[in-house]
Amino acid sequence: MSYKKLVPEAREGLNRMKMEVANEIGVPLKQGYNGELTSKQNGSVGGEMVKKMVQQYEQNL
Repeated sequence: MSYKKLVPEAREGLNRMKMEVANEIGVPLKQGYNGELTSKQNGSVGGEMVKKMVQQYEQNL
């Protein structure tokens, strides 16, 4: 299965947001491979990113 990126320019912003969220919640995320992190740690970063995106969307309604 191949996924087409709808907004390729968003990658940099999402990566920046991911690093900021990881820092805020204390997950030692670094650029590149992060195989030493648990699924729970990685999932918490993604979950917090979604929460922030939903909050931003709701504020713009």
